[in-house]
Amino acid sequence: MSADPPDFVGEHSVDTTTLDLIENTLENTRYEMDRVLETTAISPVIREQSDQFPLIADAQGRMVMGQFGSAIETIIENATFDWEDLNDGDVIATNDPYMCAGALSHTPDMLLLRPIFYEGERVGFSSQWGNLMDVGGKTPGSMPVEATTIFEEGIRLPPVKLYKEGELDEDILEIFAHNTRLPKHAEADIKALAAGTAVAQERVQELCERFGKETYKKSCDAILDRTRNGMIDLIREFIPEGERYAFEDYVDDDGMGTGPIRLHLEIHRTGDTVYLDWEGTDAQVPGTVNFLLNEKMFKMFTGVFLIMAFDPLLTFNDGYYDLFEVNLPKGTVVQPEFPAALGNRLPLMARQFDVLQATFSKLIDGFSVAGSYGTSPNLVYAGVDSDGNQFQMLEILYGGIPARPGGDGLDGHSWWPLFRTVPAEYQEAYYPLTIDEYSTREDTGGAGEFRGGHGITKVYTFEEDGTITFQDDRSHTYPWGVDGGSHGETSTKKLIRTDGTEEELPSKAESISVRAGDTLVFSTAGGGGLGDPLKRDPELVAREIRRGLVSEEVARTEYGVVLDTNGAVDETATTGHRERISQHRDDLQEFDYGPLPDYEDLEAQIFEERREFDQRSS
Repeated sequence: MSADPPDFVGEHSVDTTTLDLIENTLENTRYEMDRVLETTAISPVIREQSDQFPLIADAQGRMVMGQFGSAIETIIENATFDWEDLNDGDVIATNDPYMCAGALSHTPDMLLLRPIFYEGERVGFSSQWGNLMDVGGKTPGSMPVEATTIFEEGIRLPPVKLYKEGELDEDILEIFAHNTRLPKHAEADIKALAAGTAVAQERVQELCERFGKETYKKSCDAILDRTRNGMIDLIREFIPEGERYAFEDYVDDDGMGTGPIRLHLEIHRTGDTVYLDWEGTDAQVPGTVNFLLNEKMFKMFTGVFLIMAFDPLLTFNDGYYDLFEVNLPKGTVVQPEFPAALGNRLPLMARQFDVLQATFSKLIDGFSVAGSYGTSPNLVYAGVDSDGNQFQMLEILYGGIPARPGGDGLDGHSWWPLFRTVPAEYQEAYYPLTIDEYSTREDTGGAGEFRGGHGITKVYTFEEDGTITFQDDRSHTYPWGVDGGSHGETSTKKLIRTDGTEEELPSKAESISVRAGDTLVFSTAGGGGLGDPLKRDPELVAREIRRGLVSEEVARTEYGVVLDTNGAVDETATTGHRERISQHRDDLQEFDYGPLPDYEDLEAQIFEERREFDQRSS
């Protein structure tokens, strides 16, 4: 009796067992690339925080495995060489966002791209990019707040062959590193990125050796089609056809007095195609928060939302991109025109996630997501210590992730799941500062049946004179609550001088002088809540009171939970109090935006606050 014939995938003649082995090997390779990079790089933003993104693509440059996407076709188009000029051992390097259509979104991101060959034929690409500590420009960290062009944001390397058939071009690397404040960091991190791409090359070649080159190539097609077919199923099941849904939100400002900045998105579906239109979004701004949103990257973000919400076993790749049609109007903050400054694009990047999720919340019945802390805050502390040694610290901070169906938002977490916090011990060992506090901010996550994530407070005492530059957002606009949930709280910054005087700072500031003994209190925003707070489990509220996450006052006023003298839930009092709140409160809102002034008043407030800060600083 003969064995059953193997199952095959589509028209690719690859049995499912082989395909699963190849797909899982590529997935594991992606994490191996990260691990090699993290253990080889020396900058904490990569080594400790994991600010890097790997990719494995097929021979046509389509991402088969990855997370962030990479415009390989655009990179080759902007190079001085063509596809036919790629050789085994070549590694292309670039950090110019305009040369890769925004696949990199600011100059500190360095991308290395390696064509992968087997038996003389190109069978794919591997790439990895990471956030370098410095690439020059007007401020340490290369993310100035008050730049108006990209020329102020550091050296820009067009797509060049950094390695030619395995040989490093020392001159190119030296020229680039020479234009940074931390040349040894730049050199080491760039070589580490190259090592990460070499891991993928080795693993892909092993797969070709094991299964055959043609089987590997067909498997890449099959993996792309598998994701595409899965995405078609998600679109048909969860996105209603015909109706149009829109949402808009605002980034606070550009750090130079321009704001609030509107993002407007409309989504509708026709057949198996989803249309996403950013028409109505504000024009590009003078400051550095412009976000050159790569069209393929936004398609990936859209697909990732649906995958993570409804089918997390699907692979992120380029397979489903033809199912989404995107309009990114030129000259807007999501498609700024050269030479617009891009260094602090993170508020726009995070806010487009918020807007995308909120629009889908309207679109998909029974699935809602609240608003987030709205950016990836960062802090740069730089100077020369008492021994004459230069120092420069760059740190990414986190805030409140929004509540989502069935679960609370995460406290003090990154938008990117694999990012980590730099340990205080690391910072204190390598930089002249003390971390006095790193804590969760009580009551900053919006109340709801599912609570929004809380923001964090991090307190730094500086031990040497220097300057600080930082970027945050959500100091004026609130992370919204949804379906009856409450808004989260905003971010704050405070500088306490050695003489005890305190200065409230804006969410974005450049080159503020600090003296030894000065203290910075850096507090990030929370996330919005989801659902009626009166439906939240009282025992869970009581537990969060004990943990210092929710105050007794908020427990009583927002959640209707009453404790007895021993700190336990008074069930009778809680039931009665919740009934009284329910009878006298206003109707629950679909979206709770917080106590915002109207647009014109907020615009005037932002302009005036910036003017006053500039006067104090001068």
